[in-house]
Amino acid sequence: MYLCTLMHNLRNYILFLAILGMGLSSCSDFRKIQKSDDWEKKYDAAIQYFEQEEYYKSSVLLEQILPIIKGSAKAEKANFLYAYTYYHEQSYLLASHYFKTFYDTYGRSDLAEEARFMYGYSLYMDSPRYNLEQTSSKQAIVALQGFINRFPQSEFVPKATQALDDLQVKLEKKAYEKAFLYYKLKKFQTGEYLKAALVAFDNFQDDYPDSKYVEEIRYLEIEAMYKLAEVSIASKKKERYTEAIRFYQDFIETYENSEFLKKAEKIYESSLNEIRKLNT
Repeated sequence: MYLCTLMHNLRNYILFLAILGMGLSSCSDFRKIQKSDDWEKKYDAAIQYFEQEEYYKSSVLLEQILPIIKGSAKAEKANFLYAYTYYHEQSYLLASHYFKTFYDTYGRSDLAEEARFMYGYSLYMDSPRYNLEQTSSKQAIVALQGFINRFPQSEFVPKATQALDDLQVKLEKKAYEKAFLYYKLKKFQTGEYLKAALVAFDNFQDDYPDSKYVEEIRYLEIEAMYKLAEVSIASKKKERYTEAIRFYQDFIETYENSEFLKKAEKIYESSLNEIRKLNT
């Protein structure tokens, strides 16, 4: 038993040394190529590293030779793969930059279509969670829509369309959360906050008229206007209760079976009652 265990451990150790040796040899080979003055050797090695999915090594070598081979026949492929090395290394902003540079430089290339798509798709991959700043998302939408307009028959259109849908949902969610923020912070429901909420609700409907959140936003408009009437000075109360009633009437025309209907009806009845009091 002891001998078997010893032999097993020895085999594992030999295997470890072999793998370690291969790794050290690989690193040594890379350093030799990196220090070489032979750009063709570097080019061939960069292609090989890329195919082996060793994108960092490929990127380092391509970066060294790109200024040297600029304008040559091999520069086109080298620039294209260089952009992809950043994409595979998850440096999406840099990838988007280099894909755009490729498209701008090699607009007639057979690879231009893919580069134009990857410019937008890299920005999409850089897009953060909905609750964070969405500059990349907005840039990705412009880039991907521009790609679809330019290449409507492209094989990449379905993927671009799905990415656009994802980005749209993300921006909708962020806008919804921003508008709803005033209702999460109950203690700040002053007249100014309620006015800001109403503006945000109105902007949301303009920007995302087909959103799944519109029904709730329309109800929250009624509620916000009613609360604004409650905290308003006497000369403004009747006008704002009347506006809450108008919001309610518009709401039930569109959402007669809404889950918010009972709440909306209560606000409607209360608004009528408050107007009656003001008229006496």
